[in-house]
Amino acid sequence: MKNIIAIAVASTLTAFTFACVAQEEEEEGPRAFTYATYFYCPGGELSRADEIIANDAERWDGFVEDGTISAWGYLSHHTGGRWQRIFYYQAETMDALLDAYAALGEDADEEANREFGQICNAHDDYIWQVENGSQGEGRGEVGISVYHVCDMLREDRVDEIVDEHMAPIYNGFVEDGKITSWGWSSHVVGGKYRKLQTMTGADMKTLMAARGEAIQAMYGDGTGPGAEFTEICHSHSDYLWNITNETP
Repeated sequence: MKNIIAIAVASTLTAFTFACVAQEEEEEGPRAFTYATYFYCPGGELSRADEIIANDAERWDGFVEDGTISAWGYLSHHTGGRWQRIFYYQAETMDALLDAYAALGEDADEEANREFGQICNAHDDYIWQVENGSQGEGRGEVGISVYHVCDMLREDRVDEIVDEHMAPIYNGFVEDGKITSWGWSSHVVGGKYRKLQTMTGADMKTLMAARGEAIQAMYGDGTGPGAEFTEICHSHSDYLWNITNETP
């Protein structure tokens, strides 16, 4: 990505992602692909990094409007590990995602790129395949991401558990207004994390309450599909995010 996010090396996503491409329920295959860049930002004022992204938001919105990408977003760290910011964009197919990679640097502000790169001077890139999640509801103001380390040979079974057991719980939470959205994505390219689980909500307290209820519903008795899930995806890292910019 040769623009504000590509400063150190071409960049990537989220998320989530976090915005799911709407489709008919009977449609098979991935819903979207996300190119996400997770930034480490030891080099200066994070408020200035956020300002640089905000100043470029209109240009990114234009890429959504003209169909180059289907969504983009920028998230700021609330609680969790060493990643401080996420920038992501999405497309409906892998070909479209890779085509967008070449186009997104056009008319970028190179001086702003360099300044952002001085503040956030290291990053991890991932490409995610969006497998499941809420559709068309939009996303909340805050989010939680759970990055799972899983047994690669049994990942298909984890997706089945999500489809059969987790999805009804999370879809019910969306219907009841306990969360705004949820998503489930699989690793395509990147580091050690193989699955990405996301939820968004109106505020942190509401989101964390819903998370606790979901954990109890899925894993409370220590048996069944919850136990099988944790055996296959045996460790994870949690992050809380403020969703700073996002279109749509």
